[in-house]
Amino acid sequence: MADPTPGPGEVIVEVARCGIRGSDLHMTEDPFFDLPPGSVLGHEYAGEVVALGKGVDRVKVGDRVAVLPLSGCWQCASCLAGEPAWCARMRLEGGGYGEYARVSQHQCLRLPCTVTTEDGALVEPLAVGLHGVTLSNLPPGDRVLIVGAVPLELPATFWCKNLGASRIAVPAASNRREALAYRMGATAFIDPAERTLDSVLDALGGPPDVVFECVGKPGVLETCIEYVRPRGAVVILGLCTARDAFLPFNVVAKEVRLHGSAFYTRRDFEVAADTLDADPAAPHAMITETVALAHLPEAFEALRHRTSQCKVLVKPG
Repeated sequence: MADPTPGPGEVIVEVARCGIRGSDLHMTEDPFFDLPPGSVLGHEYAGEVVALGKGVDRVKVGDRVAVLPLSGCWQCASCLAGEPAWCARMRLEGGGYGEYARVSQHQCLRLPCTVTTEDGALVEPLAVGLHGVTLSNLPPGDRVLIVGAVPLELPATFWCKNLGASRIAVPAASNRREALAYRMGATAFIDPAERTLDSVLDALGGPPDVVFECVGKPGVLETCIEYVRPRGAVVILGLCTARDAFLPFNVVAKEVRLHGSAFYTRRDFEVAADTLDADPAAPHAMITETVALAHLPEAFEALRHRTSQCKVLVKPG
């Protein structure tokens, strides 16, 4: 595949690191996504600007940037507000698993000088978690239950703790993952195989005020609705592409708020980068391995199975 060249308003980013996301795994096996041949995946990435197209004035060659992988028209109200996810022409773009990526200058966020380019690849997953937690309207002191997978679980845990949650229960897995979750702010662990309403109540000292669904599989949403307190909130972060059935009466009877959380805003990216600048230690601990691009297929297959890995980064160059 030929190296990309920038068009007007575009830049070329030499990718330094790209995180492997659960959705990347789904895209390679789930016909729902219907990817055309030759698609380059990878949307959690950071790198260095190495070429500019005509009219670029927001970044310069040599800037280290995290890439917001949402492309829009950059002229509508949503784009101008820093919310390209709601643009009528929005596209989720990959490219992070290549050595070079062509993106709009509007998709680039300059990294603070103290944030490494490696940690820059964490801006996107941190922004995902921040967006979901923000939508929950989580007040200080709330009890939180997180149901799901590590790539979404840990950023959500991190932001819940930073925004003042009093107790946060997460799935128990390997000792390695539990140590990471504790570092990110978890206060209790529940074995998913033995999770019951009673075990949730014991772990949190009462019913959760907010439940984050980070699995994306049929049946999980119904469980979250069962666990949350009356008039609590369930935030759906997991991407379930299969039809799911649950009893709407339970939502109505408990007056549960169901809130989908898709993507993020540019402001979420900025807050994530600033947080890495202020205190990178806990987020950096999510990185458990870095692999060369040549070993990406093996890394994908390993992550399809139960593993103690958290965030695996790819080094394309």
